[in-house]
Amino acid sequence: MRAKVSIIGAGMVGASIADRLAEKNIADIVLVDIVEGLPQGKALDMWQSGAVRAFETKLVGTQNYEDTAGSQIVAITAGVPRKPGMSRDDLLFTNMKIVKEVVENVVKYSPDCILIMITNPLDAMTQLALHTSGFPRNRVMGMSGILDTARFRTFLAEALGVSVRDVHAMVLGGHGDQMVPLPRLANVNGIPVTELLPKETIDRIVERTIKGGGEIVALLKAGSAYYAPGAAVAEMIEAILLDEKRVLPCCVYLDGEYGIKGVCAGVPVKLGKNGVEEIVEIKLLPEELEALRRSAEAVRELVRKMEIPC
Repeated sequence: MRAKVSIIGAGMVGASIADRLAEKNIADIVLVDIVEGLPQGKALDMWQSGAVRAFETKLVGTQNYEDTAGSQIVAITAGVPRKPGMSRDDLLFTNMKIVKEVVENVVKYSPDCILIMITNPLDAMTQLALHTSGFPRNRVMGMSGILDTARFRTFLAEALGVSVRDVHAMVLGGHGDQMVPLPRLANVNGIPVTELLPKETIDRIVERTIKGGGEIVALLKAGSAYYAPGAAVAEMIEAILLDEKRVLPCCVYLDGEYGIKGVCAGVPVKLGKNGVEEIVEIKLLPEELEALRRSAEAVRELVRKMEIPC
């Protein structure tokens, strides 16, 4: 029997996830949205593209959570996107109400699923989903680290004039202005980027990475990024369904790792069939560790505003 993945929210991000995942041909997909006809139309269009793009994935759209029953993975994008001038945190209370209702419906029909959160502010919404679902922490995670790292790698590759496939890097912390790119650990097939680029160039790339989402929001003027987030979520789903044991930066609940307790933040994890199978603790310099802890505290402030335990 083929795996089943449900995507809640058929907007640009949800549709991008579905489209990327369909091509991988590893699961059938259910798109859910409150807008009548939207998920049905997008799912039908993508399903028909399989005849051209050579995949057998079946996609259906619906307004009913009953159709998601028995999903192995549920990705949640439902919520209000950022507009120019807004921070991710500005969305907190609006999206809090949406996510709580969505998670309750998902858990009702897929009590054994793995949840992947995409809705902003992502780290706070991941913690809300964990609290609302009552799931163990290995089955609730947020996408942001892969997206932020993709931006970091892209900008480094451009500056170096090399293939992005050969650039390895990692961004930790919350998905916001206090995220923590790690230039010291970035490399081009083992060659440290700190030996290839001057500090001022690296500093500019770090700043652009941190502001990467805002840069796209300002250019689009309506809505936010969706192609790269869609690719990031599809990579996570593939790693879980195929039990790949990929080590990727994801937002997870920390219970003492890195000296952080009771809050969700981005750290390296091993993804496999059980979701987050290990939180990988890498040795950070004191200033890097302090930056990660500051980022986690910024998330904790949002969690406190929502009045959920942390």
